[in-house]
Amino acid sequence: MNGQTSHADVTGDDLAQLRIDLAAAFRLCVEFGWSESVGNHLSAAVSADGKRFLMNPKWKHFGSIRASDLLLLDADDRTVMSRPNAPDPSAWTVHGTIHRECPAVRVLLHCHPPYATALSTLKDPSMKPIDNNTARFFGRLGIDLGFGGIADDAEEGERLARSLGSNKTLLMGNHGVTCTGDTVAEAFEDLYFFEKAAKTLMLAYSSGQALNILSDEIARKTAEGWHAYKGMAFAHFDYLKSTLDRSNASYKE
Repeated sequence: MNGQTSHADVTGDDLAQLRIDLAAAFRLCVEFGWSESVGNHLSAAVSADGKRFLMNPKWKHFGSIRASDLLLLDADDRTVMSRPNAPDPSAWTVHGTIHRECPAVRVLLHCHPPYATALSTLKDPSMKPIDNNTARFFGRLGIDLGFGGIADDAEEGERLARSLGSNKTLLMGNHGVTCTGDTVAEAFEDLYFFEKAAKTLMLAYSSGQALNILSDEIARKTAEGWHAYKGMAFAHFDYLKSTLDRSNASYKE
């Protein structure tokens, strides 16, 4: 588990901005082709213990999500699933459990991008470090190989929380990917780079030639080198939000 956290409750203007940023992430997933019908879910914790969190309502397309649409849920509240617009069972199982069990996880983005999902179906779905982007995830990627169908039972959520552990990203075998972060911008940046990395790796596999895999030493050095570029996530996300502002700023409503 990710352990305890020193994060404070998110309130007031910060909560309003969190709603806007999370709504932007939904819209951007559509722009990048990562949405899937009216399924998949993104969430963000608003309480220090992670148990209270924002998440999209059941079966509302990512392209229509507005800040005000996001549900404020409590992972300890057993009445959630009987309420109007309740999330679907798989969303509640995965997001509710991880937010409850891993309070350090502030933002949780789960979807099925094509290359990440293709990678997840391989017998060995590990992210081989073969360039800067694939090495970004060296030593910080959890992998779950216990796929048992639609994730709608308590054991599934608990297993996924364990598989994530102290990692930031979880590749869910035969399923998809979940990226986490302290902020929406940071989680989205990992989602963006994980899909790029998965694409590079899958294309390299498709060549039929042997991969030139980096040594653990170089892969670790490359992964650590990314830390100095943390600010990229915020600059990139701000730019992406500016494109939404020009095309359709209704996500802020």
